[in-house]
Amino acid sequence: MAQSQQPYQHTHHEAGSYHTIDAVISPQNQLNILSKTEVAKLLDASQSGLYKLFRSCALAVLNCGNSLDDGKELLERYPDFAIRIIQEERGIKLDVKGAPASAFVDGQMIRGISEHLFAVLRDVIFASGEKRLTAGLDTLSPETTTDVVFHMLRNADIIRPKIDPNIVVCWGGHSISMGEYDYTKKVGYQMGLRGLDICTGCGPGAMKGPMKGATIGHAKQRLGVRRYIGITEPGIIAAEAPNPIVNELAIMPDIEKRLEAFVRAGHGIVVFPGGAGTAEEILYLLGILLHPDNAELPFPLVFTGPASAADYFRQIDQFIGVTLGAEAQKRYQIIMDDPEAVALAMTKGIAEVRAFRKRTDDAYYFNWQLKVSPDFQQPFAPTHENMRNLVINHELPRHHLAANLRRAFSGIVAGNVKDEGIRAIERDGLFEICGEPSIMQPVDELLSAFRDQGRMKLPGSRYTPCYRIIH
Repeated sequence: MAQSQQPYQHTHHEAGSYHTIDAVISPQNQLNILSKTEVAKLLDASQSGLYKLFRSCALAVLNCGNSLDDGKELLERYPDFAIRIIQEERGIKLDVKGAPASAFVDGQMIRGISEHLFAVLRDVIFASGEKRLTAGLDTLSPETTTDVVFHMLRNADIIRPKIDPNIVVCWGGHSISMGEYDYTKKVGYQMGLRGLDICTGCGPGAMKGPMKGATIGHAKQRLGVRRYIGITEPGIIAAEAPNPIVNELAIMPDIEKRLEAFVRAGHGIVVFPGGAGTAEEILYLLGILLHPDNAELPFPLVFTGPASAADYFRQIDQFIGVTLGAEAQKRYQIIMDDPEAVALAMTKGIAEVRAFRKRTDDAYYFNWQLKVSPDFQQPFAPTHENMRNLVINHELPRHHLAANLRRAFSGIVAGNVKDEGIRAIERDGLFEICGEPSIMQPVDELLSAFRDQGRMKLPGSRYTPCYRIIH
């Protein structure tokens, strides 16, 4: 269906002087029909807060390009924002009021942002109709959870058979220096020249740079339309609004399913400098790879950055060694200041993944053989009680320790940028995280380094810690 937008008027938000626009948007090759029941669920506040969820995710998408990584502030900045479904015989349209003006050019919504808006609608509707999700996220078996992840990715058209493995997942911070950002583009460019597609958390910084660089590499090789996959979840989307380069967007129900989607759909992972969220991702993946069932499974993992980030990765490597041991350090390689070497390592590693999956008769498009234990699948609610009760000591098996460390960092991310987490800190004070001193001391030092290097919040934002480390 062709895009048809009818901007009504420019309005002015008096509280914060933020320009807004009202418009009617038609879908761009996305979900364009809904049942009456689905429309009713989206408009009825009593239906498990579905409208509230849809509204907050839609506003985050429309806020793309603005320097804001505070979910609570975003909702307060645009209090009059509203989005309504117009049901017509030929399909649906979205009536948006009080939308950030930055999402429009000459009164017309930017096409990429419009596509993301309907992707949000598609995934929110799909998740609300998935009985296994609505029955209770914490009661799913490991196999069922993985099946849910598969179905959500398939519904978003990210699962595509008959394509050789070529998806590189890129992790890294949304708050990085310009030198680090430029480096992510150079790595993306080298991977694009080699026909590798990019998947990220879809936000700014290290999530945008590799995609931007890959577009040039793909264009030089005349590869046509390539894949720039973004995977997010409702809690983080406000802090990391999908950048417009993303042409395949999936909104997973929670952070655990988002992380599983990365490791199931991706064929290799490159990690750039980042903060607490990047540490969470590293702990998640290493915890999974340390499971005995995954010992022989090939999964290329590279840590990389410009020469200026050498100390950053030295500290990350030391932290992993102290907490998870030498076995965890063997699962990755560190390549500094050499974008071509990173791309070559990914190309070689993904070739090994292809050979392994062909030999074991596993799918190229979804990593079914990877063992993900319940510790990494069950949603973790970062309440003050749950954060305080985390067991963090060396008596735990390494993959269980990694799971609890991942939860600790996940809670810090929530307290830093997520609406509910920020409100919980304002209401009840700092999260308290305690554990064995030989682990908590390195955790404290790592978080202090993130804070001193400005990796917790976007540049110019004042950062107040949301946590207290108890040794």
